[in-house]
Amino acid sequence: MDATIYHNPACGTSRNTLALIRAAGIEPVVIEYLQQPPTREQLATMIADAGLNVREAIREKGTPYAELGLDNPDLTDEQLLDAMIATPILINRPFVVTPLGTRLARPSEAVLDILPDTFKEPFFKEDGEQVLDQEGKRIA
Repeated sequence: MDATIYHNPACGTSRNTLALIRAAGIEPVVIEYLQQPPTREQLATMIADAGLNVREAIREKGTPYAELGLDNPDLTDEQLLDAMIATPILINRPFVVTPLGTRLARPSEAVLDILPDTFKEPFFKEDGEQVLDQEGKRIA
């Protein structure tokens, strides 16, 4: 299966998501979006395909969100997309695209919705939280 992850290696959620994809037996295309951001059109498509609105795809924590005045409710989606493209750290992560769909994998286990059910082993996040049980089934 093809998969693409818009990844930030400094982000634990992004690292956990990448590890889950690999645990499914998939070696994804890894795009470090801070160095190679998506185009405006790609970003808009990913947001729509993930069932989000633009505001839901903006990262506030650890970004210049407030300094740029992006909390202004009068800003349009077009203006917000422009800001995200100009300052890629504003793009929430990680976005994952597979033939089964697109997800903003927050939390990381949200990626399981768009991966094949091929897990056979338990999976633990970096912090020790168990996501998959001994048989590779999702823990509720």
